[in-house]
Amino acid sequence: MSNHNQLYALAEQLERAIRASSDFQQLKQAYEAVRHDETAYRLFTNFRDVQMRLHEKQMTGAEILPEEVEHAQKAMILAQQNEKLAQLMALEQRMSMVLADIQQIAMKPLEELYRSFMETE
Repeated sequence: MSNHNQLYALAEQLERAIRASSDFQQLKQAYEAVRHDETAYRLFTNFRDVQMRLHEKQMTGAEILPEEVEHAQKAMILAQQNEKLAQLMALEQRMSMVLADIQQIAMKPLEELYRSFMETE
């Protein structure tokens, strides 16, 4: 097996491990709970839509108006006041932290290489 194939096989193994993890399973259950709660789902989709619009504007360099920021803040407050959405957001945050840690571990060889390259100058 070539090095590339080995790396891809490990990445696929990591994917399976993530899917099987309790953090991911809890997140999946939280999404299902929101999907089956009409109020929570409506708040979630509204919050997501507001976030997406602001993200698009940010990525294209379009001006984000103060009213849009205020609207986004209100949507977030409403979402956080819903117990199911608050739990979902906490679980998403935890999963994001795990994935960020994994990313940091995966990038360690490159960071060390770059650092050693810069030290030789």
